[in-house]
Amino acid sequence: MSDITRRGFVKSAALAPLAFTPLTLEAKSTSPENRYDVVVAGAGHNSLIATAYLAKAGYRCLVLEFHSVIGGGVKTEELTLPGFKHDTCSTAHNGIQGNPLMRNDELKLRDYGLEYISPDPIMHMPFADGSYITQWADLERTASEFGKFSKKDGDAYIRMYRESEAVRDLIGGDQFAPPGTGKPLGERLAADPSGKVWQRRLAMSQWELIRENFESDHCRAFLMGTPWSMQPPQYPMTGRAAYSAIRTSARKIAKGGSGALTQAIAKFIEAHNGTILTNKTVSKLIIEGGKCVGVECADGSSYHADKAVLSTMHIKNLVEMAPKDLWPADFLYGVDTWEGEISEVVTHYAVKEPPKFPVKGGTLSPAEAAVLASSDRLLRFAYDDAAGISNIDEPPISIFCSSVADPSRAPAGMHTLKVLGFHPYNLKEGPEYWDTLKNKVSDAQLNYLRKFAPNLTDDKILAKFVMSPLDLERKNPSFWHGSIHAGSSDPSQSGTMRPAPGWSQYRMPIPGLYQTGSCTYPGGSVTGAPGRNAATIMLKDFGTSIEAVVQKS
Repeated sequence: MSDITRRGFVKSAALAPLAFTPLTLEAKSTSPENRYDVVVAGAGHNSLIATAYLAKAGYRCLVLEFHSVIGGGVKTEELTLPGFKHDTCSTAHNGIQGNPLMRNDELKLRDYGLEYISPDPIMHMPFADGSYITQWADLERTASEFGKFSKKDGDAYIRMYRESEAVRDLIGGDQFAPPGTGKPLGERLAADPSGKVWQRRLAMSQWELIRENFESDHCRAFLMGTPWSMQPPQYPMTGRAAYSAIRTSARKIAKGGSGALTQAIAKFIEAHNGTILTNKTVSKLIIEGGKCVGVECADGSSYHADKAVLSTMHIKNLVEMAPKDLWPADFLYGVDTWEGEISEVVTHYAVKEPPKFPVKGGTLSPAEAAVLASSDRLLRFAYDDAAGISNIDEPPISIFCSSVADPSRAPAGMHTLKVLGFHPYNLKEGPEYWDTLKNKVSDAQLNYLRKFAPNLTDDKILAKFVMSPLDLERKNPSFWHGSIHAGSSDPSQSGTMRPAPGWSQYRMPIPGLYQTGSCTYPGGSVTGAPGRNAATIMLKDFGTSIEAVVQKS
């Protein structure tokens, strides 16, 4: 390590100072009564999106965020050294591009500084035998990468791409509307000529579909690990993930960092007379006459909502903020039985140069890469997670070096690097053991990466910041049990089961209280769907519509 690292700039257990803060308003009194139309608990990307539509509609909105930086899982911070802007959680924003918010430019977020970059190559995966697969925006070029291992697999890549494109509108747009507002997917599939085939595919596992269509394990590994959906690939109803890695569109990244998205939305809210207060921890829901009419904060302040309270807090925490007898038994059962997902050990590095993967004719430094030794290695995740084992034998890892495509994220000539591997929150020794184990796991992941990018020697690394599954939860309570998507997306916690059966339309059991965020339909990742959908329901309940609001000048 360099001298600067030896002087104490290496970050690990303790959270670093939050430095990338272009919009962090300190809490202060507003009106004498602190009254608003809508009070929003939490400033993740979904709650900010919902607030933006409500503010555009003319409602006076207040957002309360317990961190000093807004964004939740869509945040950029200087975690290592000044000038190195790291994406704390999310990096790629592919899912939100199909949201009407972005697709139809409903909030004109470009006017507030949001700009996306489309890196090409899209993805790279090296293998221990010296071979590799590079995914490009050019379909035929990527198919030829698969064809190096099997002509059948190259043909299958093109065929499956075309199959999924043919039904993209049929199966891909339902998440951007609240459940019950359109014809269910099952009915739409049943009425389509190819629908019965897709009914079976969507019910199958990711592994079954990949195994059925590809014969080379190198090709199978690429499709299973770039990126992984956080669900074991042999689980039923993960079939859609078999197609998600087959793409020609880049994994889009926001210029300046992932947090540029939430910063742009926050600027929109402020431009429409909304208020955002940071360092405000919501600790209690105010209930009057059986209705939620506001919130209290840990510092003793309180805020009244004349129309509604919108929460993006995790449901495990939300139910603790009001008397238990206000929550129906079926809702409490859904909360009690909520399960987490496989989590991560993430290390952020400030580096002098990006990973350089040997390829024919030289080296390649992509914005995103992954390493998966074999399909069998990923199939073992289901056992490791259930057994509480952090397995560092050939650890599957994802690698992000966004500064390759976006130099604004680091000082001139330098780079940010994120390396993450997948591990259980509930270790057999208990989750607290992560404080002892995390640096060993982080080092193992880096050493495995070095087998494929040997240039990443100690002298190239200026500083690091390590986060375990337990650290993820500490930093963001919405990452309950280290779940970056709030919890598992297995059949019992997907679709209208989210957050609990019968409560998927963003209205909570307590009148006046609404919920958005990753706990709600359709779940985690950066889609903005829970946020826009929640706004759709709230605006309808307020006597207008999201369509009318979008048309408003």
